[in-house]
Amino acid sequence: MQSETSSGTSEEPPSQRRLNDLKNFYSAGRGFWSDVSDSDWNDWRWQLKHRIATVEQLQRLMPTLTPEEFAGTTLANHKLALAITPYFFNLIDPADEHCPIRWQVIPRIEETHTASWEMSDPCGEDSHSPVPGLVHRYPDRVLFLVTDRCASYCRYCTRSRLVSNASGYDFHPEFERQLDYIRRTPTVRDVLLSGGDPLLFSDERLEHLLHQLRAIPHVEFLRIGTRIPIFLPQRITPELCSTLSKYHPLFLSIHSNHPRELTTEVRDALGRLANAGIPLGNQSVLLRHVNDDPEIMKAQVQKLLRCRVKPYYLYQCDLIAGSAHLRASVRKGLEIMEHLRGHTTGYAVPQYVIDAPGGGGKVPINPDYVLSRNADRVVVRNYEGKVFEYPEAPDGSPLVTAPNEIEEAELA
Repeated sequence: MQSETSSGTSEEPPSQRRLNDLKNFYSAGRGFWSDVSDSDWNDWRWQLKHRIATVEQLQRLMPTLTPEEFAGTTLANHKLALAITPYFFNLIDPADEHCPIRWQVIPRIEETHTASWEMSDPCGEDSHSPVPGLVHRYPDRVLFLVTDRCASYCRYCTRSRLVSNASGYDFHPEFERQLDYIRRTPTVRDVLLSGGDPLLFSDERLEHLLHQLRAIPHVEFLRIGTRIPIFLPQRITPELCSTLSKYHPLFLSIHSNHPRELTTEVRDALGRLANAGIPLGNQSVLLRHVNDDPEIMKAQVQKLLRCRVKPYYLYQCDLIAGSAHLRASVRKGLEIMEHLRGHTTGYAVPQYVIDAPGGGGKVPINPDYVLSRNADRVVVRNYEGKVFEYPEAPDGSPLVTAPNEIEEAELA
């Protein structure tokens, strides 16, 4: 892969050089597909047709598979299908068994190990589905599942019970019933299209669905959750961007976990979406061996902003069955948030959340910045550990008279 920019001068400290290198933009290149024509390589349908989907293909392209990976890939299609686009496969380092891209998309035998607290539906979506394919957990918004297919399959997928149908879930969205429920429920003002990945639809099919949703008077804005710009940036064509731009306000939530995923191809695809007036946010999942490192996460969020994407959520990995080998601790997540808040621009700081197991919804998780509250003040600390007092009456109204004493800031 060729770098577009210098990673810095020799006078920089090693940590800064590493950060700068992580933030450089590289092309994924062609790899094993160097003889493929430009027209084919840049055709998203060609990419889908030539995905790596069997253990034989994977072993031929990457003979360095570990025993855990080989065993996991052999069993993959019994739980969650294997599929990796040629473009995304080129980001894997075959010489590094701890490669952060490798851990996300190559199955491992650990996926077959299920702890007693793990679940097939950790977010309780099935129990909040008034009609098949529609999840209504929050008062004013619904999750509209449109397909069970993705360009590539994340091994920690929250919907692995549904996605790819490897486990026999037999998901069949019923668009008319889903749309009818939204029409009959005036409290729904926000519709999130997800799946699977909605951007696998043709432009025409996607527009047909968006048109019907936009015609519902109480639906104020639409969202699409997608990993297509990361797995398959070739899909983000000018024609697709033009189609999406007809249905503003429309937001796009992408899913990138590591700065290596933000290539020149991805940057340009996201630029096309942003130029079409589509607000972009990113949702990362905290993962062991991938991004459970403050410096990697700092590079990730800063690089996202350079791609015109707001880091939106950092998710604690859900308790999906067979994901223990990928779950980082909440303690590690809080450590990462401590290294972001105050140490980089606020636009780059995502909200760290746990999707409460069993369907409780997203719960914000933050370091303890509020140290105490009493009758006339709130005691807080900042990112440096300095302590400050904020005068406030017990009922939360501004104080008319000063409290007895306000201490100077000091290190906690």
